[in-house]
Amino acid sequence: MVKLRLKRCGRKQRAIYRIVAIDVRSRREGRDLRKVGFYDPIKNQTYLNVPAILYFLEKGAQPTGTVYDILSKAEFFKEKTSS
Repeated sequence: MVKLRLKRCGRKQRAIYRIVAIDVRSRREGRDLRKVGFYDPIKNQTYLNVPAILYFLEKGAQPTGTVYDILSKAEFFKEKTSS
């Protein structure tokens, strides 16, 4: 099963997270299938590769709780239902 999960990057006390599609059995820092965006909690910036995220969601990928909240704040699901 594939999940959309956060992968920690950056240096100490300055975390930046990549949003990645990754197998459930992999570690947090394990090999990902594809990078689909990033999230910077310090600057409150988000970049989402919408076609890639839609592709993985259509294939059955499940976002984790935090990724779901990030996508909701970006009004991702509102766009998806109106299309």
